[in-house]
Amino acid sequence: MKGSAQTKLLTGTVRTPFGAVKVSKGLPANAAEVSKLFDQLDFQQATQAYLWALPLVSWAEWQATHEEVFGATDHDIVLYANYADRLGILTANATTPYLVAFVDLKKSGPMVVELPPGPVAGGLGDFWQREGAVMGEMGPDKGSGGKTLILGPGEATPTDATGYRVVTSTTVNFMFGLRALDPDPTKAMALIKQVRIYPYSTRAKPPATRLITPGGKKWFGGPPRGMDYWKRLHKVIQDEVIDERDRFYMAALANLSIEKGKPFKPNARQKTILLQGAGAGELMAQCNSFAKRFSGSRHWPDRRWAYILDMEDSSQRTANFDQLLERAAYTYEAVGYSNAMMSKTPGLGQAYLAAYADKSGAWLDGGKSYTLRVPAGPPAKNFWSATVYDSGTRCLIDNKQGRGDRGSRDATKSNADGSVDLLFGPKAPKSGEDNWVQTIPGRPWFLYFRFYGPLEAYFDRSWKLPDIAPSK
Repeated sequence: MKGSAQTKLLTGTVRTPFGAVKVSKGLPANAAEVSKLFDQLDFQQATQAYLWALPLVSWAEWQATHEEVFGATDHDIVLYANYADRLGILTANATTPYLVAFVDLKKSGPMVVELPPGPVAGGLGDFWQREGAVMGEMGPDKGSGGKTLILGPGEATPTDATGYRVVTSTTVNFMFGLRALDPDPTKAMALIKQVRIYPYSTRAKPPATRLITPGGKKWFGGPPRGMDYWKRLHKVIQDEVIDERDRFYMAALANLSIEKGKPFKPNARQKTILLQGAGAGELMAQCNSFAKRFSGSRHWPDRRWAYILDMEDSSQRTANFDQLLERAAYTYEAVGYSNAMMSKTPGLGQAYLAAYADKSGAWLDGGKSYTLRVPAGPPAKNFWSATVYDSGTRCLIDNKQGRGDRGSRDATKSNADGSVDLLFGPKAPKSGEDNWVQTIPGRPWFLYFRFYGPLEAYFDRSWKLPDIAPSK
């Protein structure tokens, strides 16, 4: 009968990816087998929790860097003005100055962000890296400037908030990021110096907003490794809002001594599992980011160029599920995103493609030389750029050349047909360095190709970018 197999007891051994489990009379044979299964259960929960927590831990670590390394408060802004400043940001643009502030609303209370009129672009993101508000040219102000009042979760709008655009953060902590888009560095800096952030309680006489720079300090803004990953996670969840969608993950973490309102004191067994989970979780994250298997993740089906963002929009949500692995893929290799980065309108926003391997599928090797031929007429209204990142850090490549990008704003040499050969390798090519980015032996790398103001030929795929190939 169809159901007869269900009544038979399991016997002998059950083969699993983590080894054979001995079974007696339908149950794990002894205490050792039970322990083996519990260890595996907790290890699986740790690896999945690692992937789930990536956006939260990444920004919590960067926030701690602002406070502990740069000395920034909630009403200071860190200016990443040059290439060296940006070496610790995950997949930062190599040329545009960044303004970044992290705020803990529990400490500061409601905050005001004040922008001048002019060509700036930015916004607010909660600590799950969901877009909370768009500011500047792409926002409701259309570049006219103004004041935005940011409230904490559940806070009522003050009765005297006339003249403010009011935004409620979905997390206690948030990130404010901005880029000055004026191509004239002097005008861009003049705009930057007019940006202000301060507590709403001080609105009558707000304190001066300090602009702080990394000042040559070595730093890293991505998620830490090993036990430090879990320590950072435990710390940030203590004051954060727990979404309904995350309650099962919180239950899994409680099995590993990471719980809201309780100290982080894992026993020896839990420490071992947490360390293993962080190690395996990062390897899974690398596969999830650098060898994307999401349906339709390649822009051209016959080429290796992949979208860096596979989410439908910045809410990280579809009609039937939240995009957990898509979110993890992006937030392992990058930080902060908006719908403008997933432009579907010719001439507006940006489009990003990534290459993690060469034409044959091998990881890009810092000790080898490669060529990327960019065909004539890249479909970008404003400009295009190709930027090299270190696969280990996901940050701009820290080479002796002191740069990691080439693009349409550089004095690159073109071929007779208008195409441009970009060259990547540890040694400068004999033909000159105008088209070359230096890579580092022993360090794998990947490339982002950015279209600023992508045009119709990008969207209809009529313009095609070849794969990166080993140089002949």
